[in-house]
Amino acid sequence: MVDEFTILPTELTVMLASDHAATRAGIRRALEPHRLRVIAEASDAVEAVRTALDKGPDVCLLSVELPGNGIDAARQIRQSLPSVKIVMLTDAARDEDLFGALRAGADGYLPMSTSAGRLGYAIRGVVEGEAALPRNMTARLILEFRDRGARRRFSLPTAGREAELTAREFEVIERLRRRERTAEIAACLGISEVTVRRHVSSVLHKLGATSRSSALELLEDAERQSELEPGIP
Repeated sequence: MVDEFTILPTELTVMLASDHAATRAGIRRALEPHRLRVIAEASDAVEAVRTALDKGPDVCLLSVELPGNGIDAARQIRQSLPSVKIVMLTDAARDEDLFGALRAGADGYLPMSTSAGRLGYAIRGVVEGEAALPRNMTARLILEFRDRGARRRFSLPTAGREAELTAREFEVIERLRRRERTAEIAACLGISEVTVRRHVSSVLHKLGATSRSSALELLEDAERQSELEPGIP
């Protein structure tokens, strides 16, 4: 029984998207004590976007593994409903999914294994302007931000321009120079093979190279040039 001095939190509406009915039922039960009312459910990305636009909930909970791509659904919802809060839930936390979800406009990224009590508090925190991220993923986000901040600039004599690589991109390309394979680089740096390939693709684009070997040749030319002109940073 609630006495006259108890102030209940404002009820918030939730759209829940997962392709597993049992998972949706479990999450729904976990949210109810926190006055988070699930007003709609979806089982794939297309349905999630359509339902979000139709119902206009306060919060959208989307599975990353949603058929049709949960992160893409988050991006479409963000574009159409900029004020809605979006929290991604995942069965297997991966760096590339975390960064992809944040770029898509998500306000949180939590494992499906988040406890029932913690999930409700995390969602309410998001509504109040907090970020919902597990501690280990927060550490990875900080490392990614730091790596992006430390950049290496190269003068490309054959292209007549400069290129700028992040610290992580340079680290990946240096390991390629040592003839390490994608799997070896991923294991040494503690990232996934997909993330390694993403860094390589970014390096190729920045250098205007068509292959890994041509990228290495361009960097070697740039380094030789910098030795001749030591004033170049």
